[in-house]
Amino acid sequence: MKRQLLAFAATAGILFTSFGGKVSAHENIYTVKLGDTLWKISQASQVSIVDLMAWNNLSSDVLYVNQKLSLLAPHSHETTVTYTVQKGDTLWIISTRFKLSITQLKAMNNLTSDTIYVGQILKVSTSTISAPNTTVSKAEMVINEANKYIGTPYLWGGNTPAGFDCSGYTSYVFAKIGITIPRTASTQWSGLKAISSPNPGDLVFFETYAPGPSHVGIYLGNNKFIQAGSHGVSVADMTNSYWKPRYLGAKTAF
Repeated sequence: MKRQLLAFAATAGILFTSFGGKVSAHENIYTVKLGDTLWKISQASQVSIVDLMAWNNLSSDVLYVNQKLSLLAPHSHETTVTYTVQKGDTLWIISTRFKLSITQLKAMNNLTSDTIYVGQILKVSTSTISAPNTTVSKAEMVINEANKYIGTPYLWGGNTPAGFDCSGYTSYVFAKIGITIPRTASTQWSGLKAISSPNPGDLVFFETYAPGPSHVGIYLGNNKFIQAGSHGVSVADMTNSYWKPRYLGAKTAF
């Protein structure tokens, strides 16, 4: 009930209590109070919303009372770092994020299969492994958010979970984690930084029904990307006979 009340309050803009004074970015932990939002905490602590979400492995902007939030980036000197599995995670995604091989990750956690579940706590580093950087964390946030909408129907001009077109989907996903990108495939292509090859979380562009960049999706790795196509939000293979000859290139928003 408290979680639902807080989410409602944040959405409606109703503040039931004051923030309780300015929070210093040098304080390690902040305890969420009734009426808090990520925006309020970000303003008081002078830490960006994107960093707050990355440092605390948040996949949405919903908070709950008494939740503990770190106001500092992960430190590489920590002897043990754990990671809580989020929706859409795979061993490959987690191992890439923490610069491990899948074999190392499985050995550290005594895993006998590739199956993991949401909420599972995994060891991801020791004193000899650096904590992940913020850019990679942002990419994982994009992928986690993108996976939430698999199965959402296609809608020309759509930019909400009621229905998406390709660029409406990508702009919505990035906006949900605090990154604003242009609305259309062509303006995303012209407005974002070009890269020679995509990394997970980057945008990949294709020439389909019209000359130039007319379709866009989010790269997942292993030549897979997630996109809002004619059959709704789904994962596709960039190397298949349809997409491979239509690929134009990749851009990054990080």
